[in-house]
Amino acid sequence: MKQQTEPQRKLVLPGDVVAKGNYTINPKSVMYLYKIDDTIYAAVVGLVEINDNVVTLIPLEGTYIPRPGDIVIGLVENFVITHWQVDINAPYIGILHVSNLLGRPYNPAKDNLKEYLDIGDYIVARIDSFDRTKDPILDVQGKGLGRITEGKIVEIKPSRVPRVIGKKKSMLNVIKGDTGCDIVVGANGRIWIKCPNKDLEDIVTLAIKLIEREAFTSGLTEKVRVLIATEKHERGLI
Repeated sequence: MKQQTEPQRKLVLPGDVVAKGNYTINPKSVMYLYKIDDTIYAAVVGLVEINDNVVTLIPLEGTYIPRPGDIVIGLVENFVITHWQVDINAPYIGILHVSNLLGRPYNPAKDNLKEYLDIGDYIVARIDSFDRTKDPILDVQGKGLGRITEGKIVEIKPSRVPRVIGKKKSMLNVIKGDTGCDIVVGANGRIWIKCPNKDLEDIVTLAIKLIEREAFTSGLTEKVRVLIATEKHERGLI
């Protein structure tokens, strides 16, 4: 099978010149790059990639800021009459309305919220709306969304999420393909792993932590492949 080739990326520090001339900033990177005249500078530590005169920066540090449409993995912290309060690993608390989870009007006289979601439960949710003036609203209506009942949650720095996924999901597909595990990567730095056995769960965890630790290095995909193969051999899985 033909191996994936990693895109060329360069490590930059805040204030470094990233590009000069007829270049534009990828809309997804406007928080991490700034332009003065015809020169683009890095605002944070990250990996820069330039394609077709469009500059993209993958941040290697930073806090998760919700964006509508993001898939996140949340931890239920509390509930009141109309909604659950969900930790989404951000400066804001996620709000999940009871009517959204149930898909119908909520009757507080009949519905016991603990039967649906309790404190300490994890969920996969989509950021439905957020504008920084109020806490983000969560949506769990859709395929793959809702309460997590099995598997393992791994936490990494949110800034490392793009490296775990890879360009066009290349890194994520390598991990899935080499382990046979189902993996959901939350934009907020939480990752849900569901594998056929605990050994494979541990191997995927090691691979994810390797990516987090060495996010700035080249040849990372091959390092992940070698780690997975070595661990599977040592554990008698191949």
